[in-house]
Amino acid sequence: MLDQILRRALEKKASDIHLKVGVKPVIRSGKGIEVMEEFPPLDFDIFETFIDEVLGKHPKKKKELENQGQVDISYSIPKVSRFRVNIYRQRGTYGMAIRVIPYDIPDFKRLNLPPVMFQTALKHSAGLILVTGPTGSGKSTTIASIINEINKRLRKVIITIEDPIEYLFKDIMSFIVQREVGWDTESFLLGLRSALREDPDIIFVGEIRDTETAKTALHAAETGHLVFSTLHTLDAVETINRFVGMFPLEHRDQIRQMLASTLIAVYSQRLIPRKDKSGKIPIVEIMIMTQTIKEAILENRLQDIPELIEKGKSVYGSQTFDQHLEELYRKGFIDMETALLYARRPADLELRLKGITDENIVSEKDKFIM
Repeated sequence: MLDQILRRALEKKASDIHLKVGVKPVIRSGKGIEVMEEFPPLDFDIFETFIDEVLGKHPKKKKELENQGQVDISYSIPKVSRFRVNIYRQRGTYGMAIRVIPYDIPDFKRLNLPPVMFQTALKHSAGLILVTGPTGSGKSTTIASIINEINKRLRKVIITIEDPIEYLFKDIMSFIVQREVGWDTESFLLGLRSALREDPDIIFVGEIRDTETAKTALHAAETGHLVFSTLHTLDAVETINRFVGMFPLEHRDQIRQMLASTLIAVYSQRLIPRKDKSGKIPIVEIMIMTQTIKEAILENRLQDIPELIEKGKSVYGSQTFDQHLEELYRKGFIDMETALLYARRPADLELRLKGITDENIVSEKDKFIM
């Protein structure tokens, strides 16, 4: 029945499927939350069968579920789709949150993301690129798409350490190895340390969760590797604060120096409703490392970074959330109400939007004089 539910959810163009004991399956799609009335409420025995189907070949994952009350794992219906599954304990039974992951990695152009995001990655052979945002904001899709652009163009050895593995890469020009935490390696940290001995050019660490992983990622970037990873932070300033804040006070100046010298870019993204109600579209704050931003990090003047990002749009391709909202509004992807709802400075953005009479007008704030 699990595969039947998932196949039907795909037919309904669901992005997520929610299951728990005692109720019918529920999906999330562009239409919102919908109950799958064609299926009966799930009883305890059926749900236990679902768990066995998903975790059957992963004894370590079963133990993790028993000990910690939750576990992440990948699941697939061959030739149909892949899924990221979170199984969690709730009220003495279990629930599942299942995210649809297409077999094919989306072409970067289809994601409506600024080209500078993958162009920056192509220009650098070493350093750290962080993609941030809340859960469900498309971070994994963005990184997979960028890595696949590299895969199409460059001969590199690429190692990914994921929990769980989501998109499956096929070697095009690059040689790609994918390792799953809990199955191929015990942790992100051990997988990352091992990767440094496996001749990589590029390393993707699914998430930086602790001090040791953060420090090892910095070391990898310092020693000539291009490192991608994610953090659950909302913007560049919070990302830098969170990263440095992982370390004890006495080490933070050193970490700030290491981060300033290795960081290439921070891409912070969210998904917001499209004007035509057909789904969601990403908005992205892009911080490209410049000398002035490096100095702001070293001197702990993080409050200056948003203005530096804004001024760097026309030269470096950086942008604030509000600049991207303005662009999407001008192109007709979002309405004014949505733009103002997600703006950092809605009053300023409203003035700019109401003053626009031609799509080719460029705001004075977009002009950056070196």
